[in-house]
Amino acid sequence: MRMSHLFGRTLREAPGDVELPSHRLLLRAAMIRPLGAGIYSLLPLGWRVVRKVEQIIREEINAIGGQELLMPVVHPADIWRESGRYQQVGPELTRFKDRGDRDMVLAMTHEEIVTDLARQEVNSYRQLPMLVYHIQTKWRDEPRSRGGLIRVREFTMKDSYSLDRDDAGLDVAYRNHWRAYERIFRRCGLAFVVVGADTGMMGGSASHEFMALSPYGEDIVLICDACGYAANREVATFQRDATAPEDLLPVEDIETPDATTIQALADYLQIPLARTAKAVFFTGDSGRFVFVVIRGDLEVNETKLRKATGELGLTPATTEEIRAIGAEPGYGSPIGVRNATIVIDESVRDSPNLVAGANRAGWHARNTNPGRDYQPDVIADIAAAEAGFPCPTCGEALKAERAIEVGNIFKLGTRYSETLGAEYLDEEGVSHPIQMGSYGIGSGRVTATVVEQHHDERGIVWPASMAPFDVSLMWIGAADEPEPQAIADRLYREMMDAGIEVLYDDRPDRAGVKFNDADLIGNPVRVSVSSRTLARGEAEIKLRAESESRFVPVDNVVAAVHELVKSLRTALTGDGPPDRPSAVNQEAR
Repeated sequence: MRMSHLFGRTLREAPGDVELPSHRLLLRAAMIRPLGAGIYSLLPLGWRVVRKVEQIIREEINAIGGQELLMPVVHPADIWRESGRYQQVGPELTRFKDRGDRDMVLAMTHEEIVTDLARQEVNSYRQLPMLVYHIQTKWRDEPRSRGGLIRVREFTMKDSYSLDRDDAGLDVAYRNHWRAYERIFRRCGLAFVVVGADTGMMGGSASHEFMALSPYGEDIVLICDACGYAANREVATFQRDATAPEDLLPVEDIETPDATTIQALADYLQIPLARTAKAVFFTGDSGRFVFVVIRGDLEVNETKLRKATGELGLTPATTEEIRAIGAEPGYGSPIGVRNATIVIDESVRDSPNLVAGANRAGWHARNTNPGRDYQPDVIADIAAAEAGFPCPTCGEALKAERAIEVGNIFKLGTRYSETLGAEYLDEEGVSHPIQMGSYGIGSGRVTATVVEQHHDERGIVWPASMAPFDVSLMWIGAADEPEPQAIADRLYREMMDAGIEVLYDDRPDRAGVKFNDADLIGNPVRVSVSSRTLARGEAEIKLRAESESRFVPVDNVVAAVHELVKSLRTALTGDGPPDRPSAVNQEAR
């Protein structure tokens, strides 16, 4: 490709509201352009990168038996009603009517559609197991799209679906995908960790996320360097301190003026936070009032709380709602409240004689105990794990890292097959629901995340497997120096004949402009010819990731570049990306 004809211009600066390095560099390197909030066009350079990511995905999913198909972007709403998700999913699912006044939705995922296909195409155990996948456009009306391709509304995703007879078969498919994902992300040059995760709106019995570490990540993962434990903060657990047994003491009201926060209460009474019971108030999507009690030194994890209560969403309760159940903001406790679902964390169950609110302003109560003074409706682990908390496996201190989710895998089980009636007959003619798994990777997000991990002050440093071209080729010289351009033209033809992908900067620009654009775009190898190098019969070859150049006889350039590109690609198929964390690649449990 000649840069004089390349569609898309590099930019000296990105717009001022751009925060993430990947967003800034993909804009400046002429790879993406915004159309609307969370909607981007991929220019030719960016499209080449995404297609290479998708080819890596295809190769690895095909290698575990995947069959590629294509499912529609527009779905009749009836099939989403049949699964129950039409009512469950909020405004991120775009609903509309067609010209026949039929309810339709735009695909944000394809579990319903693949299950519908399975109930049509699968009827016998002899057909199982099966694995199908597609790479298709998705639409999610994100409330806060950000970061270029990191969080968008329209995106392309590979989602694959395993169909099995039983749990054992699903376990095999899940492990196969786990390993295929590891190979995919290694080949893309990503440093990643695999963490336990919440199943969310997908449902099912288990989920893991593949997280690329980045200071700009929206997710927080808790990692133990000692034993390899890793989990998304949404589901992470930790070892609880053993509490010494105590006799249950009588409740005693005490005046606590202006102690409307747990910290103020602990300071006023000169007691540890762990000796207090904190009240947190929510209204669930179902309309229930959810009264949460947790030890004062801990925070509520809303993901765990949603799962414990079965609520799809939780909203902080208003002052009026709190008082309507008989509680007092800042001084609340579950003692004597009405019309509320009381949820306590295990820390409250296991810690006797805590100080809690007295449900009147300026007063608290000593020695409150669940079971005696109030009856909890739910007892569960609803506490958020934090950095420094003891690992649930080995007890060593956890560390917290920001990360970007680049892939996820789910054990759906029979969540969809039972609801939609996708069944098979076994050897005895008995009908069973198909065991299903769902596995996703967003190709655009992988592209942006690689840039987050592979860039410097000059631009992108693409891994060889993903770069838009193998080589940036250029001639350096003045208009009255025809030899550098003639040699560069010859090398361009010879590299293409040898199967090397070349971006040839044939523009009559200054050397600084060409070098800057080559560094910005980030192809792994740069080749330049000038009167100075040709005086010695040589061309200059420089790797984008290195600072030193090498000089090679012009007649040996093509062979030297071929070997360099081959070695760079081979390096990405080894044991893992460089400097990978110790928690990477732990086996599924």
